[in-house]
Parts: sequence; C-alpha cells; structure tokens
Amino acid sequence: MSQNPPPVSTRRWWTLVTVALAQLMVVLDSTVVNIALPSAQADLGFSNADRQWIVTAYSLAFGSLLLFGGRLSDLIGRKRAFIIGLIGFAGASALGGAAGSFGMLVGARALQGAFGALLAPTALAVLTTTFTIPKERARAFGIFGAIAGAGGAVGLLLGGFLTEQFDWRWNLYINVVIAIVAIIGATIFVSSVARSGPRPKLDVPGTILVSGALFSLVYGFSNAETDGWDSPQSWGLLAASGVLLIAFVLWQRRAAHPLLPLSIVLDRNRGASYSSILIAGAGMFGIFLFVTYYLQTTLKFSPIQTGLGFLPMIVMLVIAAQLSTNIFVPRFGPKVMVPIGMTIAAIGMVYLTHLGVTANYATDVLPALMILGTGMGSIMPAAIQTATLGVDRHFAGVASAMVNTSQQVGGSIGTALLNTLAATAATDYIASHLPPTPSVAAEAAVHSYATAYWWGAAFFVFGAILSALLYRRRGDGASLGNPGGTAGAAADAPEPTEPVVAH
Repeated sequence: MSQNPPPVSTRRWWTLVTVALAQLMVVLDSTVVNIALPSAQADLGFSNADRQWIVTAYSLAFGSLLLFGGRLSDLIGRKRAFIIGLIGFAGASALGGAAGSFGMLVGARALQGAFGALLAPTALAVLTTTFTIPKERARAFGIFGAIAGAGGAVGLLLGGFLTEQFDWRWNLYINVVIAIVAIIGATIFVSSVARSGPRPKLDVPGTILVSGALFSLVYGFSNAETDGWDSPQSWGLLAASGVLLIAFVLWQRRAAHPLLPLSIVLDRNRGASYSSILIAGAGMFGIFLFVTYYLQTTLKFSPIQTGLGFLPMIVMLVIAAQLSTNIFVPRFGPKVMVPIGMTIAAIGMVYLTHLGVTANYATDVLPALMILGTGMGSIMPAAIQTATLGVDRHFAGVASAMVNTSQQVGGSIGTALLNTLAATAATDYIASHLPPTPSVAAEAAVHSYATAYWWGAAFFVFGAILSALLYRRRGDGASLGNPGGTAGAAADAPEPTEPVVAH
C-alpha cells in the first residue's frame, strides 16, 4: 500500500481547514435552524404540529443514508464525493432559503440531510487517510473533534445572530457561502486518488437493509418525542428497526462485498469509541435542548444572548480537545481519557440540576457549561481518532460514517428520551401543585429540566463505566499502535480491493 499524500506539510493542514469547514457546516446545521423556526413558521404559516418536520426531515435523511454515503465515498473516490457533497449541500441550502412554502422547505431540508450523509463521513475519511503520522494525526483529530463537539453550540450562536440581524432564510443561505470556500479549498488541497484494477461492487441489499433500519430507528425516536412512548407507531418503527438491523448483520456475514465489514465494529477499541460517541451525542443534545429552553423561556435571554451564553463552553471544549490530543491521549490512551471525560461531563450535568426559576448566569450556569465543555473536549477527539484508526483505507469512508451514525442516533435517542422524561416530570409536578398558576408552570418547567439533567448525568456515568471496561489497555494488542495498518477491516473482505495509487 502506498504512502498517503501530500508530501508538503502545509498542504495537509490546508486540507484540514477545508475538511473542518465542511464538518462545521454539517454539524451546526442540526441546531442553527432551530432558532430560526419561529420566524420561518410566521413567514410560511405552517402549524406547530408540522414544525417538527423541518428538523426531522434533515435528521431522517442524514441518519438513514450515512453508511451508504460513507461507502459511496470509498467507491467513487473521496475528493469527488467530497465536492459532490459540498455542491449538493449548498444547492439544497439555497433551495431551502428561497422556499416559498412549507413543503418546499421540508424537501430542501431532506436534500440537505441526504448530501450531508455523503459529506460528513467523506470529510472524516479524508482526514483519516491524509494524516498518518501519529503526532500530526492527534493534532488534526483534536481540531476535528472540537468542531464535532462544539458545532451545535456554534449553530445556536450563529442562528441567533442571523435571525435577529438579518432574516431566518440566512440560516440556510450561510451554508452556500461556507460551501463555496470549502469547494475552492477541496479543488486545490484535497488529493485525488486513482484506483487500479476492477472497482469493488456496492452491497445493494446491505445498503437497503441498513438504510431502512436507521430510518426506522431515527423516525421511531422522533415519533416517540412528539406522540409519546405509548404510540403504537413509535414501537412499530423501533421493532422494524431491530429486525432490519439483525437482517443486515446476518447479510454482512455472507456478502461478497460487505457494506460494513463486521470486524470494523467488533474491534474492541472501535466498538468502545462508537458507543462513547453515541452516549456523548445523547447527552450533548440534551444540554443544548434544555439549557436553550431554560435561558430563553425562564431567564428571558434573546437568541443572540443564548448563543453567547454557550460561548465559554465552546472555548473550554476547544482547549480541552487540544490538551487531550496533544498531551493526555498519547500518554494515557482512550481507556483513561474517555472515562474521565464522561465523568467530568456527568459532574457538569449534576451541577445544572440546582438551577431554579431565578438564577445568576455567571455563578449558576457558566461553571456548569465550562465543566461540560471540558468533559466533551476530553471525550470526542479521543473517541473519534480511535474509531477510525487502523481501518483499511478502502473502508475508511464507511468506518467514518459509523462515527456520524453513532452521533446522530445518540442525538435522536437522547432528544426523544430526555424530552419525554422532562414532559412527564412537568405534568406530575403540576398535578401535585394545583391550581396551575403561572408560577407553578414556571416551577414545573425548571423541575422538568432538572429531571432531564439527572438522566443526562446517568447517561454519562454509564458511558464512563462502559468505556473503562471496553477500551483495551495500552500495549494490549490495541489498534492504536498501528495508525497506518489494516487492523481488522481488511480481514473480513473476502476479495481485497486493488491498492490505491496516490497522486
């Protein structure tokens, strides 16, 4: 297997800038539109019941097509897939920004999700195959992990600014600007790879099975969030997802060209990383959702103030990510760093539970967000770097897609579960504090947020225990010791693909 390009160091770092821009665009899009929803609803005149589809259309397309998008990037070439993803995402964003009806906006959001499902894993795969020197790889993944963790909060800040200063449509148009810069960067800096020999075939049955499973899973949790856990449709979708996932695993064991060689996910370190990203995703979405509600509805912050309120969390996340990847992960490994990050995040969640109807941001909210930023900055870079390390480069795209899938599924599970638990807690509180005066309603809301934070803390505690048990000890045959190797991934493919020739 040939060494990865490019030989000029500065070019690699410009590749990182390009990839980081694309990743930021995809991640922030999951939250930037949320703040614009009230304005979009007033402008286009859709109902409260329909409002959720602006978010759900994106997450359904994105979540269900991620593994397909990742494998597609392996088959058609990463540079080509990256540029196609950027152009498609920009076009869908422009369509959404120009939407004159609810249906057009929902369709544009679904298109965004579909192209995002190609773009996100391709971006990570480009990074995985570009940075093979361990020290450089750690630095690059530290930046990438920080963006993956902070993108949601950046979306809140950007969404608030654009909605207040311009128009809700600019929450979508801004992607066109970012994409144009990224397309120019990709054209110049992302290296092309030429494949000699026959092109491997796409696993069509596997693609259909896993896309159906992920669609049912994400839709099932989204449906539970809106219709409740007693909804037969929610349970039907989740049951269908389970059946399809089992069928997918059975098919992958016998497929000649598997979409996802099972050894990629069965490797202990990678399995631990995917699990950790899923759990962290569940907790993070809870943080953004309920702290946003709290700041805006209880403390009466404006959208811009809410976004600025999350800024210290982003700063701490970036600092922790850099310290983690450059100092702590090389010294201690993910088996130490990911559980520590989970524990710190759990402490931050517990800190949030004491918030009341009145609070001082500087003393009550700020410390918790800084603790949470430190925790996430310790989890994400270590987990993402380990999740893609040692994978055969021909499967780098689909292995990277598993990172995004874990985060997306975690977000769907976390949002649905925490929202349901919070709503139940609010209902029970009002029922036991009759009559339901405005002050009781305000107390009930804060009580419901605290319930969500306690459960979020429980997610992180579970993640700390699971990651401590699953990650291998350093020097225990871990794939971390083989950054350029083919640990596990190639072993499952009965017909190895031809080597890639770098240009």
